[in-house]
Amino acid sequence: MLLSTVLLGFVPGTALASAIDSRQATGSITVNLAQTYQTMDGFGTSEAFQRAVTIKRLSETEQRKTLDLLFSRDKGAGLSILRNGIGSSPDMSDDHMVSIQPKNPGGPAAEPKYTWDSSDNGQLWVSTEAVHTYGVRTIYANAWSAPGYMKTNGNDANGGSLCGVSGATCSSGDWKQAYANYLVQYIKYYAAANISVTHLGFLNEPDLTTSYASMRSSGAQAADFIKILRPTLDKNNLTSIIINCCDTMGWSVMNTMLGQMRSVESMLGTATGHSYTSTATSTLSTKLKSWMTEAGDNEGAWTSAWYSNGGAGEGMTWANNIYTAVTSANVSAYLYWIGAQDRSSNTNSKLIRVVNKAVEPSKRLWAMGNWSRFVRPGAVRVGASGSGVRTSAFRNVDGAVAVQVINSGSEKPVTITTSGAGFVAAKAEAWVTDNTRDCNSIAASVDASGKVTGSVPARSMVTFVLRPAAAGK
Repeated sequence: MLLSTVLLGFVPGTALASAIDSRQATGSITVNLAQTYQTMDGFGTSEAFQRAVTIKRLSETEQRKTLDLLFSRDKGAGLSILRNGIGSSPDMSDDHMVSIQPKNPGGPAAEPKYTWDSSDNGQLWVSTEAVHTYGVRTIYANAWSAPGYMKTNGNDANGGSLCGVSGATCSSGDWKQAYANYLVQYIKYYAAANISVTHLGFLNEPDLTTSYASMRSSGAQAADFIKILRPTLDKNNLTSIIINCCDTMGWSVMNTMLGQMRSVESMLGTATGHSYTSTATSTLSTKLKSWMTEAGDNEGAWTSAWYSNGGAGEGMTWANNIYTAVTSANVSAYLYWIGAQDRSSNTNSKLIRVVNKAVEPSKRLWAMGNWSRFVRPGAVRVGASGSGVRTSAFRNVDGAVAVQVINSGSEKPVTITTSGAGFVAAKAEAWVTDNTRDCNSIAASVDASGKVTGSVPARSMVTFVLRPAAAGK
């Protein structure tokens, strides 16, 4: 109200106008550590549908380059979440994800006939590298569908529902418990390989029927299955596994499903959605954590540009998409669809393009990096406000404060001041991504009072990292 009142009397050329122009020119940013929001789980991607095999086919040099680009905090984006696809197909033809039980064992009550190839469509190798080489701690195992013999249409593709959930009666019987057991066995195979699955999803885009692995479900049907899945996990000493649901095609669709799932909300850990039919611009109607688990430009022709004309696949566009999801929808995780891919589709669906057995990163990757490198799992979003730029801030577990600044205009000097929680910056770093730089270090300074000074180049994203005295020594 006060600002509106003052601006009503704004006259260009006056002292007031000069003061406002000066404040905008210097990009004054205030971080309030006493104002807290969501706790972050991280940023990530997937190598499902045999995209992991893409990486394994490369030379050792290009393999390491790809893994570094995805997971290294020094050489790449420093992603901290890997989303794996739980296979449901009877074979690995095309890009199918093969099931751990390709054939019907004889009915839902029959002795299971699981098979494990110690590969999981190449994903076990990527998971092992992510966890044991790069320190990734969040592995999200997500099924696109149950095996076909467990579904109303007898096929893991083309929709159909899980036999036994409300409204889905099958002559073969009720497969809910068998599907829960199936998912538990998948987790156990990973555990035997020294990989801990942390989050489990049993649906992917249940509001869409596709020619590849897909399974329809309403919120009520999902609740039917969760009532079986949660006790099954617990009985198998998997109490730490967090159930994710439901990876809907659009963010707003998840609200509809949540309205039908109130009876099992306490059994869930995370509400998940995608960005295809609606994006994450507001919070979901739940007290659960929320994740944006799949986003991508699957239509636009491949571009590796940071900014050209504001296109859907440009890096700066994705820096802003993440900003909106994190600050307006309060998501605790943000995942781009695919990491590396060598398929003929020349779209922006991936962060890294593999061409002629060599890898080419996009600026979308580096947009992810300006978030993921510096906003680590466990970081808490705190209050942030700025003039002339989009800004957010997080306090990491190690005490460092990461401040993101997205500048859509001309170059701006900025100052950052902090308040609350007794935090005083003693050291400052800054990292920029724009048309010519990829999370490159640039100058930032801090004075005796803890005020940080730096600059945000035109059409760029800069992440400032502020460290207190103990962490800055």
